[in-house]
Amino acid sequence: MKLKDKFGIKGYVKLVLKDKNGKIKQVVEGHNTITALLDAHVADQMSDSGDGAIGYMGAGTGSGQTSASTGLATSSANVALDSTTQGTAGADNDVVYVATFPAGTATAALTEVGLFVADNNTTLMTYDDFDVINKGAADSLIVTWTISFGAS
Repeated sequence: MKLKDKFGIKGYVKLVLKDKNGKIKQVVEGHNTITALLDAHVADQMSDSGDGAIGYMGAGTGSGQTSASTGLATSSANVALDSTTQGTAGADNDVVYVATFPAGTATAALTEVGLFVADNNTTLMTYDDFDVINKGAADSLIVTWTISFGAS
């Protein structure tokens, strides 16, 4: 039996908008863009060259960023990640990032999200744009991002 290369990076994002009582108002999900920065970041993390781990998620009101982009088109807010976990069993090559934009944060007609290494708008690792999510001042937005390395 011949071994075959299976390496590739892909991402899947799920956004859940909830009202002040925790009732789900809207769910948006789909595949996203993996940036050239994430490719380089994976190599850095495997070689321990010193870059920090992915630690932030941003939301904004723009669209159209590409794999060569370094930030959201129009950033509204960044938040620290709630959690980062590795998948288990058949999904052990997945990393799941979760962040919450609480009430009063990123209140806008949101159309884009991204994962970042730092609390900035310049280290964009993954990106997604989508139809409008109208996040009111009392609403919260929970974003779950799954990055798969290889076949999963």
